Amino acid sequence: MRTPRPLPAVVGLATALALTVTACGPAEDKAAGTPSAPVPATPTPATDKSGADLALPQDLADKLKKHGVDPEEWRNGAWKNWDRDTWLREAQDFVNPVIEGLWNPERMRSAQDPARTMAAGDLSAGQSVSDPVPRPVQAVREKTPYTRHGAPVGKLFFDSPKGPMVCSGTVIKDVNNPGRSNLVWTAGHCVHAGGAGGWFRNLVFAPAYNNNGRSPAALRNAPAREHYPYGVYWADWAATSGEWIRGGGPTGGTGAAHDYAVLHVKPERGGKSLEETVGTAISVNFGAPDTRRIGAMGAWGYPAAPPYDGVIMHKCVDRPGRFSVGPNTPPMHRIGCSMTGGSSGGGWFAKRPGGDLALVSNTSIGPVTHGWLAGPRLGAGAQQLYTATSKKFSRR
Repeated sequence: MRTPRPLPAVVGLATALALTVTACGPAEDKAAGTPSAPVPATPTPATDKSGADLALPQDLADKLKKHGVDPEEWRNGAWKNWDRDTWLREAQDFVNPVIEGLWNPERMRSAQDPARTMAAGDLSAGQSVSDPVPRPVQAVREKTPYTRHGAPVGKLFFDSPKGPMVCSGTVIKDVNNPGRSNLVWTAGHCVHAGGAGGWFRNLVFAPAYNNNGRSPAALRNAPAREHYPYGVYWADWAATSGEWIRGGGPTGGTGAAHDYAVLHVKPERGGKSLEETVGTAISVNFGAPDTRRIGAMGAWGYPAAPPYDGVIMHKCVDRPGRFSVGPNTPPMHRIGCSMTGGSSGGGWFAKRPGGDLALVSNTSIGPVTHGWLAGPRLGAGAQQLYTATSKKFSRR
């Protein structure tokens, strides 16, 4: 498989943040809805299985058996059992054996968004530390092909008791595996149900999904490489905050300020790392300045709830403000943005003082009427989660 040059993808994201905070205007870029002509750098899905390991690892099989689950039965459909007594929920109990071919293009298109919205009554909590509600900002389409303009961004698919679901995610750098990262950043509610449940299942990541920005009708008849130009990556480990596992809820709950997660993934087919395949990855800034000192912050993702259709990558750029869900929770970042559910988990980017782009948050919650999004600040807790995952898979 050909690997595109990493520079264009990073420049595409960075250039957007170089614009003024009014860059997201009132109208979408209609031209972006027209599929671009194929370009030499556009990859095709990997077909080489020489490096693949689709057999169920012994430790994973043992973990399933420990919880009374037969590994082969799991592959053959036992994963569809969401009985509360057998739904794995503890941090160390994540299991996600590869079921090759499960996430075909048709099943991906059927996935729904796990919207995390707050009712009007919830919005009064923590207003003493919240800044004024931001003005609405209309999301605009990312330029195509995504492999050149938003390669690190992709869609996360998973199964929940309500059926196939979809979120967004971002390829991030791995300090212990430089140039060969297999890490993806997303929201906690995209991997774990929070206080009311456990780990979601069959988690896969498809970077640069729908690479040429085809419409739902055109995508329906498009080849697999249009759906997932870099292939499909299965999560073999997921980690989210203890606060989300204990306190996360349908509208975010007290866990919203800690609604983040990091995945380690492996290709369903092929042997290259995610970063090598995509050609780029974004660093994470766990020491970003106070929200009010950040001039512009951009959010990327695949909004799926109306009026969006879930197949087009969008972005918003705005000056962030603070938002709190309660007096005893740390304030979150908030920006004006019209993106809806499905964009959950998508990365928020800001420039470091030196000028390079870094991930500083992810989409977590928004209001019922839309118009803004809020994401957690990434501090010491998020960094510990990242470091532990990186070390777990360190090649050094």
